[in-house]
Amino acid sequence: MGVETVSKKRSTQDNKPTHQRLVEAAEKEFREFGYSGTNSNQIASRAGFAPQTFYRHFGDKLEVFFAVYETWTQKELELLEQSADVGKIADTVIAHHRVYRVFRRDLRRLTVENEAVATVRAASRKRHLEKFSEINPAADSIGRPQRIATLLIIERLADAVADREFALLGVSEADARSVLINTLATLLKTNTDE
Repeated sequence: MGVETVSKKRSTQDNKPTHQRLVEAAEKEFREFGYSGTNSNQIASRAGFAPQTFYRHFGDKLEVFFAVYETWTQKELELLEQSADVGKIADTVIAHHRVYRVFRRDLRRLTVENEAVATVRAASRKRHLEKFSEINPAADSIGRPQRIATLLIIERLADAVADREFALLGVSEADARSVLINTLATLLKTNTDE
């Protein structure tokens, strides 16, 4: 990378608001090292700031974790809007879960251990259900308990594919993808054309 490229990259990064730079740095730290393997000093340093800058924007590591989760949720909701094809949606959701594999593992663990995380995660899931209803109003006809169960299955299936759990049990990724497509179809449309 040439000096001009590094300089251009740095000046682009410097133009971003401090809060945004800290969230982006935290996202990278959590994806790479996980929640337990990251601290506020690492986040601040990765964003190019002194440690005290972190505390001007966030009360603690959990607060920035919530900000990263909000970013993740927004990206996931945008992915759902990008295609009417259930197969493409399945592929993009799996890819998204792969990128955030370590973060998602911590999210599952923290949901069990911390009531605040469970509450924030429930709010995110409600937004997902609203998005599914927006994409396919007919999905509301299956009833709220079934929609919630379907969402939880979709979430867990995507995580299991990303974590290679199917592969470790001798199921091909193509077969796991088909299961995910069929489950997504419940909320997105009435049949699977795959």
